[in-house]
Amino acid sequence: MDTTHRQLPIGIENFEKLRKEDFYYVDKTGLIRELLQNRAEVTLFTRPRRFGKSLNMSMLKYFFELGGNNELFNGLQIMEEKGLCEKYMGKFPVISLSLKDIEAVDYETAFEIAAMLLNREAGRHRYLVDSERLTQEEKAAFSRLLKADMKEAVFCGSLELMSRLLEKHHGCKAVILIDEYDVPLAKAHAHGYYDRMVMLIRSLFHQALKTNNSLQLAVLTGCMRISKESIFTGLNNLSVLTIADVDFDEYFGFTDAEVRELLGYYGLSDKYGAVKEWYDGYKFGDVEVYCPWDVICCCRKFRSEPAARPENYWANSSGNDAVRRFIREAGDSGSTKREIEGLIAGELVTKEIHQEITYPDMYSSIDNIWSVLFTTGYLTQRGRGEGRSFHLAIPNLEVREIFTRQVMDLFKEEAKKDGESLDILCSALQHGDAAGVQRQFGKYLKKTIGIRDTFARMELKENFYHGMLLGLLAFKGSWAVWSNREAGEGYADILAEADDDEGTVGIVIEVKYARDGKLDRACREALGQIEKRQYGNAFYDEDIEEVLKYGIACYKDKCMVMLSGEV
Repeated sequence: MDTTHRQLPIGIENFEKLRKEDFYYVDKTGLIRELLQNRAEVTLFTRPRRFGKSLNMSMLKYFFELGGNNELFNGLQIMEEKGLCEKYMGKFPVISLSLKDIEAVDYETAFEIAAMLLNREAGRHRYLVDSERLTQEEKAAFSRLLKADMKEAVFCGSLELMSRLLEKHHGCKAVILIDEYDVPLAKAHAHGYYDRMVMLIRSLFHQALKTNNSLQLAVLTGCMRISKESIFTGLNNLSVLTIADVDFDEYFGFTDAEVRELLGYYGLSDKYGAVKEWYDGYKFGDVEVYCPWDVICCCRKFRSEPAARPENYWANSSGNDAVRRFIREAGDSGSTKREIEGLIAGELVTKEIHQEITYPDMYSSIDNIWSVLFTTGYLTQRGRGEGRSFHLAIPNLEVREIFTRQVMDLFKEEAKKDGESLDILCSALQHGDAAGVQRQFGKYLKKTIGIRDTFARMELKENFYHGMLLGLLAFKGSWAVWSNREAGEGYADILAEADDDEGTVGIVIEVKYARDGKLDRACREALGQIEKRQYGNAFYDEDIEEVLKYGIACYKDKCMVMLSGEV
């Protein structure tokens, strides 16, 4: 075990734990300074998932809370602000509530979870039951917050009541922190009880955040900026700070300097280029940032396996429904299809973005889906156009891989439905009909979202077409199909054994991307590689005498297929 370096904080969202147990911490306490110097009574930060929202909220809790451990902040930026620290640090009772765990298939269960979370937070202030400054009626009202069978009306008034009683007991106003405020709304929409959840959250916020005289300040976080008319009705003291705003732009996500420092600390400076290519590229306000979750996970991987390659950590922490819906909804729309191809190629697309939206409207139109992709981090800005328009791009290789994976998954779904076309393709492959293979595979390329990469390395371009072929052949249940299998003096792209009444045929396929559009030359290069590295030996060694060797070249939505022996 490495004891010479601090631990990497994989999934650590508790600021106290992170600091006490000596985890590596990228100092974001400057957020406290800006929050207090540019103070709004209620502030909402919207950022994509995995960008440090919960850790920042925990940091705020430990900074403001009465009787807190000030030593947690030793050596951090905020301690240089002596005036602010003397005035605000450890001076307020804090109500801290995370709504991220409110997920259920029905409203009743979701409310039970919400009530349980509120029970838990009220339990942190259980001392109010014995307060000599509260009346018996006030103590009884607070005691209802500790009961498991809490009523909806009690829940809706809970934060306002708690802040009022905390002020009366301590003689100072309360700070309210609500993390991931929109998660219950997302889950409710997915399971069909959205309207009831909207009413519950709206009532909770209305009482706690509007004309609450016991409120010092409140901070909320979430992924989406839900329409003000939906949740924040009449809340005129709300400041919303999105990924498009310059204020606080560097406090969610890692800056380039912070990533360089982190990699240097762990002796991984040589990995900077790969980390930047895969995880940088998000632009919040005027600052380019990396996804912290990815950087930390990748850093851990490199420390244990120095030869490892970057992985897609962000995709694995979510279902990526927004991208899937976007590609599916694009359908036969030629313009949207070309825009997706352009994004995958590293190009910009200019779109009008509506950052205020409701969950029922998220997927009601392609225009709204563009906005969802932007606010949730699948697309980022590369400058602004007129009005609400932004120049949008895929931020990095990781997110690009999410798009191409979803394109591939949808392609496979659609291809599986057309058994006749699959049979025609496989029959042509099995019988040495290069022209037939070219004709049929070309039809597939015309129908799906293609690739015209300036953004990706050559092997990634080839992998796209390789994956399409592999996906098609996988549906031929009677065939044995291998990808990148050792054969002869290397690894063949695709090997297949096709069995029928006439015997077994071995099929070797090498795929090339014709970067200059010269398909003929790329086909010959593929066939040359098959012969030079003797990929056919994989079948000859098993006494399979008939071996068909195909060179397949692709460029955008075009392909050429050659069969060895016919060239």
